[in-house]
Amino acid sequence: MPGLDLTALRRELAAAGDPEKARAQQRYMKSELPYFGIAAPQLKALLRPHLALYSPGDRGEWEADVRRLWDGVTHREEWYVALALARHRAARPWQDPVALDLYRHLIVTGAWWDVVDEIASHLVGGVLAGHRAATTPVLRGWATDVDLWLRRTAVLSQLRHKGETDLDLLTYAVDHNAADRSFWLRKAIGWALREHARTDPDWVRAFVAERAETLSPLTQREALRHLL
Repeated sequence: MPGLDLTALRRELAAAGDPEKARAQQRYMKSELPYFGIAAPQLKALLRPHLALYSPGDRGEWEADVRRLWDGVTHREEWYVALALARHRAARPWQDPVALDLYRHLIVTGAWWDVVDEIASHLVGGVLAGHRAATTPVLRGWATDVDLWLRRTAVLSQLRHKGETDLDLLTYAVDHNAADRSFWLRKAIGWALREHARTDPDWVRAFVAERAETLSPLTQREALRHLL
């Protein structure tokens, strides 16, 4: 089965890059990793033929490709490519609780919002939506983990679930992180509540009112932004 030619892809990424844009991207993202300097639409177009040919033979090959790109990263765009492989249509049969070990690795080692939020909302969120009984205990564990980014993932994992949101899980993740002083958790809690307010604004209003003494002002502003 065709895999990803990483050497050829890196050559294409380097040739397509803009050094000035790369420096600006790195400053904006506060990234230790350099960028090639490729805008998101350009990167998507560049990847399209590679992804069209990508056809891993089994879960092991797919996971190995994702890890090879992720762990061998030289420029931040390669992490974005790894996430594109993780979300590839060929990987749909493997979007199950077994994949959570891989996603945990990406979250803990990526440890920044640009990659963690995509993993949380699309990959982990997708596994949760399809396998709630097996995944919910894992996310409850992540909600109280020492790792900030696993906790953020637990909070954000249901961003796309709308009426299927597990309110017990959302409440658990929020209540176990509301007192944390980290901007990244306070912002995430507000975002998760704001997103659910699109589905159930009355629940969010009541939730925030009940926790007015524990939710930070930032969280409350974010949660109620479209409800005031």
